[in-house]
Amino acid sequence: MKKLTTAIVMGSLMSTAAIADKWHMPTPYGDGNLPTQIAYGFAKDIQDATGGELEITVHSGGSLVKHTEIPRAVKTGQVQLGEVFLGILGNEHPVFKHDNIPFLATSFEDSKKLWEAAKPAVEKQLDQRGMKLLYAVAWPAQSLYTDMPVNQLSDLSGSKMRAYSPSTSRLADLMGTTPTTIQVPDIPQAFSTGIIQAMITSPSTGVDSQAWDYVNYYTDVKAWIPKNIVVVNKRAFRRLDKDVQSAILTAAEHAEKMGWEKVAERAASDKQKLIDNGMNVSDPSAKLISELQAIGNTMVDEWKAEDPKEVGAILDRYNP
Repeated sequence: MKKLTTAIVMGSLMSTAAIADKWHMPTPYGDGNLPTQIAYGFAKDIQDATGGELEITVHSGGSLVKHTEIPRAVKTGQVQLGEVFLGILGNEHPVFKHDNIPFLATSFEDSKKLWEAAKPAVEKQLDQRGMKLLYAVAWPAQSLYTDMPVNQLSDLSGSKMRAYSPSTSRLADLMGTTPTTIQVPDIPQAFSTGIIQAMITSPSTGVDSQAWDYVNYYTDVKAWIPKNIVVVNKRAFRRLDKDVQSAILTAAEHAEKMGWEKVAERAASDKQKLIDNGMNVSDPSAKLISELQAIGNTMVDEWKAEDPKEVGAILDRYNP
């Protein structure tokens, strides 16, 4: 009888273990960033809603999978879901570039409109790659960090600028600088060793990497508002019970809502931290803005030429 009871208990434990799913979610950014904090909340919401039936472990800061490898890891099922900066998919299809085009959408209101215009095309392309879109989180507007004051583009002539997506590489070219691919963890060393002298990124990335330790000037050009997206492997998602799928989609909806609500607040507080730590923070000159807007117009035209039908439809929905 004792052996039978033990067998029943062990069988019950094995059954419970079989029912509980443990998923892994790599993210590219550190715990201090808003998208990562949203990801932790997303995972907790799912665990709570499913009573522990699905547990998601968030691996932040590229600790499990490097940023550029996350889309492939999700697509091939190496991990079940992951977070990625949308713009790094730009080489796969032009629709992924929509939020990396300078001055196309520079306010959070316009960025939301652009996202709604682009979302159907993004979902279509992800679906063809074996992934399902769960949610998106916006970054604060991207601005210019330099080791010298910049009042016009000629001030940057000969500089090397950080690039992290196809669009930012093209932007660096058009600005008369040399694009140099640098991922977030390597930014401080890249500046300190002279590998780059400029970058365009968010105040949040500046705070996370303690920009005041390696660069002096922040020019608040507000060039564009990019996003991270969280995607799930379609096969892994389909294997889940319907109630678990529903819990994931509900948590995703909540995560996106929280992201849009909190990003403006985070943008203001992180910009103030740059000031508090001694950086020279200023608004751009009229000449610099004019030059950057002209580059933005060029990049919109080039973007549309890559796929007139798909990109044209996005622009039509964005500017009805």
